[in-house]
Amino acid sequence: MSEVTSALLAGAIVLALVVHLAWLARIGRNRASVALAVEQGRVRTVIADAAIVSEGTAGVITWQGSWRGRRVQVRTIIDTLATRKLPARWLSVSVTEAVAVPATFDMMMRPGSPTTFSNFDHLEHTLPKAPGFPAEAVLRTDRRAARFPQGLIASHIEIFAEGRAKELLITPNGVRIVWLLAEAERARYGVFRQAEFGGTTLDPALIERLLVSVSALRDAINKTERQAA
Repeated sequence: MSEVTSALLAGAIVLALVVHLAWLARIGRNRASVALAVEQGRVRTVIADAAIVSEGTAGVITWQGSWRGRRVQVRTIIDTLATRKLPARWLSVSVTEAVAVPATFDMMMRPGSPTTFSNFDHLEHTLPKAPGFPAEAVLRTDRRAARFPQGLIASHIEIFAEGRAKELLITPNGVRIVWLLAEAERARYGVFRQAEFGGTTLDPALIERLLVSVSALRDAINKTERQAA
């Protein structure tokens, strides 16, 4: 085989590889678009006016809208931090309305490593737990002297007994629960280092349930503060 023929053959192989990779990328984008449209439809089953407000951070999609007359937010986060054994997909559900608390209250379950969805690790002060909180929970705040209605909060966290709720965040601007949707498929991640979640998608019933939980807690805190005043 002449050098010219060899060069032409090598060029053809490279061109075919480039075309194939471009085709795979296009297929991936199309699948991602379809998956996003499906998830938006599921979110809108619960939050009729939900709109995507940001996709600036890789692996994070945020919807905002109104639910039962309240401003709410739904966010999905793909966490691929190297400190995790497996990448995780989290669901964050928030009511973004005023809460009568003096500072940030953050309850994290089994806080063994940093996360991409929380500032828990940056909160300086650990709170003593009142009865009723899970043994695996750690409570922190950004103000040492802040006082929170821990007994009331503890009576509204039954959902954490299931083992998939990761964080409860209460701030003057709202209440949030973060829930583990899925962990990456171990075999695929171990071989290809790809975070695939087995087709796990958003469940409208779960979104509704988490919204009910954060809304009820916010209402209970605000009612108690009004009564105290």
